[in-house]
Amino acid sequence: MAADARSLQARLTKAPLVSDARRAKARMADWLKRVEAAGADRALLDSLAGGLLRDLLLAVADHSPFLSNVIAGRPELVAELSAGVPEDVHARLAADQAGLFRRFRDGEIGRDEVARHFRRNRNAHALLVALADMGGVWSVEEATQALSDFADASVRGGVGVVLTEMASLKRITLANADEPGEGSGFTVLALGKHGAGELNYSSDIDLVVFFDPETAPLPDPSEAATFYTRVAQGLARLLQERTSDGYVHRVDYRLRPDPGSTPTAVALPSAYTYYETVGQNWERAALIKARPVAGDLGLGEAFLADLRPFIWRKYFDFASIADVHAMKRQIHAVRGHDQIAVAGHDIKLGRGGIREVEFFVQTQQLVFGGRRPGLRGRRTLDMLAALHQEGWITAGARDELSDAYRFLRTVEHRLQMVADEQTQRLPVDEDQLKRFARFCGFSSFAAFSKALIKQAKIVQGHYALLFEEGPELASDAGNLVFTGTTDDPETLATLQRLGFRQPEQVAETVRGWHFGRRAAITSQRAREVLTELVPALLTALGGTPDPDGALAALDRAFARMPAAAELLTIMKSHDRLRLLFADLLGTAPRLADMVAQSPHVLDTLIDPAFVVPLTDDASIEDQVRQSIGRPTDHEDFLDRTRDAARQMRFATGAKMLSGILSPAQAGEAYSAIARAVIRASFEQVRSVFEAEHGRVSGGRIAILGLGRLGTRELTAGSDLDLVVTYDFDEEDRESSGPRPLDAVVYYTRLTQRLVAALTVPTRRGLLYEVDLRLRPQGGKGPVASQFRGFLAYQRSEADLWEHMALTRARVMAGDGDFCADVQAAVSDIVATKRDPAGVNREVRAMRDLIAQEKGDDDPWDLKLARGGLTDLDFIAQALILSQARAHPSLAGLAPESTFAEAQAVGILSEDEAHTLIDAHRLLASVFQWQRLTIEGRFDAASVSPAIMKRLAGAAGLPNPKVLLTHLDETRKRVVEIYRRVLA
Repeated sequence: MAADARSLQARLTKAPLVSDARRAKARMADWLKRVEAAGADRALLDSLAGGLLRDLLLAVADHSPFLSNVIAGRPELVAELSAGVPEDVHARLAADQAGLFRRFRDGEIGRDEVARHFRRNRNAHALLVALADMGGVWSVEEATQALSDFADASVRGGVGVVLTEMASLKRITLANADEPGEGSGFTVLALGKHGAGELNYSSDIDLVVFFDPETAPLPDPSEAATFYTRVAQGLARLLQERTSDGYVHRVDYRLRPDPGSTPTAVALPSAYTYYETVGQNWERAALIKARPVAGDLGLGEAFLADLRPFIWRKYFDFASIADVHAMKRQIHAVRGHDQIAVAGHDIKLGRGGIREVEFFVQTQQLVFGGRRPGLRGRRTLDMLAALHQEGWITAGARDELSDAYRFLRTVEHRLQMVADEQTQRLPVDEDQLKRFARFCGFSSFAAFSKALIKQAKIVQGHYALLFEEGPELASDAGNLVFTGTTDDPETLATLQRLGFRQPEQVAETVRGWHFGRRAAITSQRAREVLTELVPALLTALGGTPDPDGALAALDRAFARMPAAAELLTIMKSHDRLRLLFADLLGTAPRLADMVAQSPHVLDTLIDPAFVVPLTDDASIEDQVRQSIGRPTDHEDFLDRTRDAARQMRFATGAKMLSGILSPAQAGEAYSAIARAVIRASFEQVRSVFEAEHGRVSGGRIAILGLGRLGTRELTAGSDLDLVVTYDFDEEDRESSGPRPLDAVVYYTRLTQRLVAALTVPTRRGLLYEVDLRLRPQGGKGPVASQFRGFLAYQRSEADLWEHMALTRARVMAGDGDFCADVQAAVSDIVATKRDPAGVNREVRAMRDLIAQEKGDDDPWDLKLARGGLTDLDFIAQALILSQARAHPSLAGLAPESTFAEAQAVGILSEDEAHTLIDAHRLLASVFQWQRLTIEGRFDAASVSPAIMKRLAGAAGLPNPKVLLTHLDETRKRVVEIYRRVLA
């Protein structure tokens, strides 16, 4: 019987070339036996003896193990497909696929038979498309449309099966059993090439499932999210589970809104909110191709109509060009990748590949489609024509890009026909490349290579004309792709090369930023900057000792920040700041938190004065006052003071981190900043207070700093120990202002105002914690002490520990002459004649009480551990209180100076003094680093290895284990001297 002129066999025009004729003929002979046994007519058998059909099947036998297995398993397909009209066969297979649920519903076939029919239909369709495509019967457009139509039928039929099954279990009431999707309360959208009707040969299908919680036809509407998620998961299992018959389609639901934190089926209100607030340009591009394919099609169309303002901007959206180009540069964030190599080339993502054609089209659709409805189509080739019709590209660009696109899609199909794999990468092996060139119809690899490079360069040229050259995004590390929803294997490899131990977690974190999981980076500006900055930022983080920890710290910072656009912009503009900030994230989280709270503290790092190691009180006070400037009112003063202190403290920490300041110098700088803030705050508070209450006759005041503030040893986390004393004319106790106060009330309230100015949180954050408990009578006494009462208490009632505190007292602010009187009085109290044995006994008792109440066995608690800073402080204070009467030069000194002076006057031996000085220097330095890096208690078990390593490095030791051993040995020597000196 003569073949139908419309049949596949009659319309064949070409066939790929065979590489291994012997193997192909052997396989062909086996098929012929199977075809003949299957009852094929004589005409078909004759045609298989020669001609294009034979050539085509020989090419299949030679190049495609997948299709060869399909034919071997079902030899009757060769007869059916070659003799049939391909369009009719396609329509029949698609109709059967879409309608299988009716046979299932009517009991003709069971669930397993449904799955088997789905897969057999798919295999037959795959062979049909391959023969029509390779044989020149169908164009690229026709082949991709047929693949898309069949995928539609599979999804529609699969939804029908799942809903029918759910209805039989009374979990949903179907409005129309013959069309289960109608009124079902949910819709399935196809995105990507499936949605566009240009699906590739062996592709995943990108689906999103949305449901309307208001119209869900369920017994319990509150279960809608759970129910429709199960429907989506059931559909995926039906289509993609592999059996002995293969699979139907791989299903990918990851293009839904924020797939890492949303169920498989997303409620429509949530989807609207997501797209309106944090929807990204790549998602706009994806939704261009969106098309309802199953479920309630009307609901899907209505949803897309409501999304038009998000997809199609009213005004020309040129920002999309920069954003999409940044996405593309992320894909190629590696220098030297502009060379188009054939071996191993990715014809989709590589230079001059399919993605560049798609970006070329979709970007212009995003930019101009809001004003030009003619540019809102889904198919790439159609839109190239539309871009020309609308006047945006030339006829030459349209034709060249269309030809290149068809060429690349054809190569893509050949790659995927080999083993039914979703691959777009050409072989690397030379022999495989030669074979593949013949499968594509080229007589030699050289001819194929020439054609591929020609088309890729054409694409690359047009793409480059559309996009301006952007800044370099990364180092030589490799690809860094975070658009979309999947992990790019090359990106994971790049992250590993950069030093990240958990690349999958890194990729998920960065994608989470793009999906808007951190409110600080949901603004359009923040996301635009982030897209370009991410590769460079990851490169910087990779250079830290703990890249994963640094990234986690940055993610936590984003979670706390109200907005991050400013910080991201600063880091994008300054390489050095970006590197330093990465270092802070990894090894100084306290400083990183300051940057997160106030990004402009980074400005201090690009100031030329940053490299000057200032620590003196006067110079730092000048800087603090300049930063505060001229406030407009008291609230403005409070805000400016917090900004100034934060910036100065950040600069101090950064200078210590950079080696500009030693830990001891950092302590001096922190103390000078606190002193300057106290002085400025006191002046401000006093000025406002006097405007309300006037002055007290003969009134004088002094503010003492005690503890580490007094000895200029403050750390990044220290609070302020203050004591306030005052004096006035007893014969005229009332202040002179509009609202007069008694002198005692006056100075009490003035002190309370000062404390509030230093401690009250404002919109700019906290300033200091203030502790007044070292005042006479501690927490029971008044917040400010009259001077003569202060003296009387210290001389007759105070315990020795209160005099120990006074050994570190230094006047911070107040009235000049009175300040001198107070400092002199404190020196006299400290130098009171005492019994050394009694002093030593009380100091030991105080130390033992502290150990009992707070513990002394944590080796990383450098203050409280035996032989630590508290013991060193107590040795120094005991020496001062017991010996200052005889040796006045001891009074008013910090611990290391006390030890040196004690040696000079013969109280300590040279060995003892040197041991104590070296121990204090070591412990104080490591303690300063602890406070710089970590806020709160230093728990070595939870601190990152990078911080522990930095502590060791600061002490000049190779690792934390050696550091701890050295600290233990040092403390043992201190304990020996402590026992000897305080015996």
